[in-house]
Amino acid sequence: MDSNHNPVLLEESVGYLITDKGGAYFDGTFGFGGHSRRFLKELDDSAVIIGTDLDEIVFNKSQLNFQHESRVRLYNFNFKNIGIAAKLEQISGFSGIFADLGVSSFQLDNEEEGFTYRSTAPLDLRMDKREGKPASWLLNNLEHKDLARIFRDYGEEIQSGFIANLIVKYREAKPFRTTTDLAELLETVTPQRFLFKRLSRIFQALRIEVNGELDSLREFLARSVPLLEPGGRIVILTYHSLEDRIVKEFFKEEEKGCTCPPEFPVCVCNKVSTLKVLTKKPVTPSDEEVWLNRRARSGKLRAAEKKLVRNNSAEKRR
Repeated sequence: MDSNHNPVLLEESVGYLITDKGGAYFDGTFGFGGHSRRFLKELDDSAVIIGTDLDEIVFNKSQLNFQHESRVRLYNFNFKNIGIAAKLEQISGFSGIFADLGVSSFQLDNEEEGFTYRSTAPLDLRMDKREGKPASWLLNNLEHKDLARIFRDYGEEIQSGFIANLIVKYREAKPFRTTTDLAELLETVTPQRFLFKRLSRIFQALRIEVNGELDSLREFLARSVPLLEPGGRIVILTYHSLEDRIVKEFFKEEEKGCTCPPEFPVCVCNKVSTLKVLTKKPVTPSDEEVWLNRRARSGKLRAAEKKLVRNNSAEKRR
């Protein structure tokens, strides 16, 4: 089951993340453990990796695969709950925090997961099938303006209103149930040379919506920084511009210190710089990696390091 997934930017992730070979690390999107398995090779016996994954099928498989690895502890919940994982494991701070935000090859290729539009499957798209409503419910129930917003904001679809109108008309005659229902409808109004990109945009938008992915990412980032030890690293892999923009802006904001006007003799905003950005530009896969793994082509890695934070409220501005 796990042999089909090739971890993206694997060696680059190791290089940026591992600073303390005996430390505690958090892998928020553990999956089948492709990245963490490589991390373990760099870590001492005293190290630990806390992993979380929402997908119950993947989680159960990884629990079985890593049952004899004492350095790995896994939890079946959202990575935004990193604080809960830390409390359960009695960890006060992590030496490294990692997340690969891509959908795994297993999820894309396995019909039961409902993520693929290449074959007929239930139109679900939820990472956690126990929570929320599937994508089919959204298509069958949301108003035109809400569907258009989803396709525009999360899929960057320039004809979002047109697609939303098409869906509303279609569902009057037949409710959406499968991935094929949606894919075949889009095929009727999309030139063949643009079909793949449109399908990717629309399915991405629905997946982000049903899973609340962008909100979860923001929460995860905000909760991660206080849990990083000084000198610890946070490394995030993204695969589309929406995620990358959130990570980039978050790192930039956390790197920024006092925002008081220059004429203020002392800081009154109490804002301190918590991170040092290590990747001014994102690290991207090499041509060789893309050739070996086509799905790596859109990957971007950003990394930052936790500073020794101090209160600057009484410091004179220089």
